[in-house]
Amino acid sequence: MRSETSAADSSQTAIRCHGLDVFYGHGAQRHQAVKQASFEVRKGESFGVVGGSGSGKSTLLRVLAGLDGDWQGDVEVLGHRRVAGVAPQREYRLKVQMIFQDPFGSLHPRHTVDRCLSEAMRFHGFDRIEQRVVSALERVGLGKSFRFRFPHQLSGGQRQRVAIARALVLEPEVLLLDEPTSALDASIQAEVLNLLMEVRRDLGTTFLFVSHDLGVIAHMCERVAVMRQGVVVETLAAAQITAGQVAHPYTRELLANCYAAQPLDPVVA
Repeated sequence: MRSETSAADSSQTAIRCHGLDVFYGHGAQRHQAVKQASFEVRKGESFGVVGGSGSGKSTLLRVLAGLDGDWQGDVEVLGHRRVAGVAPQREYRLKVQMIFQDPFGSLHPRHTVDRCLSEAMRFHGFDRIEQRVVSALERVGLGKSFRFRFPHQLSGGQRQRVAIARALVLEPEVLLLDEPTSALDASIQAEVLNLLMEVRRDLGTTFLFVSHDLGVIAHMCERVAVMRQGVVVETLAAAQITAGQVAHPYTRELLANCYAAQPLDPVVA
């Protein structure tokens, strides 16, 4: 594995994974989805993880979000040392939020937008909840007229904006993004990616951005880890990708496929 940079100062590190192994199933059916993954994400950085289907990239996010328990290794997020099999504490869940791939499945079909956004704030003891809901909706370009709509009354892009707003109302320091635009039409993808870039610029949020699309990753992130069959095969700067300066054969294959589909230019207007 090639590393683009040396380990960052721990005080400036938002996420650190070292020797992470993740498993699914039991007995003879036990499968190792991630193998000895190691990487660091600096505070305020947008760090990408790219790879094909089944490469283990979404599994990484699920471990960091506290959704998967069968893992081992050294994992630390915002100074919180994770322990395998132990659910993260409330403070951790407040600081680390995840935005899922499917905008149709991530919102409760019988909850209004207002309830989707306000429930977590009530749980965590926030004040001025109504004001925060309206502010979050305005930040994602929807406005207060959407407060009492149900998910079935929204387009796919609007649902994903609600999902982003739901994460933002808790004022997280880290956003875990699991292919947040892959289920959307191309024109809507650009709108949502623009929105995410604005959020990061305005709030200084740390992004861990997972995608199978090397073009999106290269545009949205400063550094990128490439995964293949559960292994991080290469970590490099996004500028190296756009310049074609990649070392691993699998990264070259991803790059060739990306150029075959379209030039590796910014996908966001």
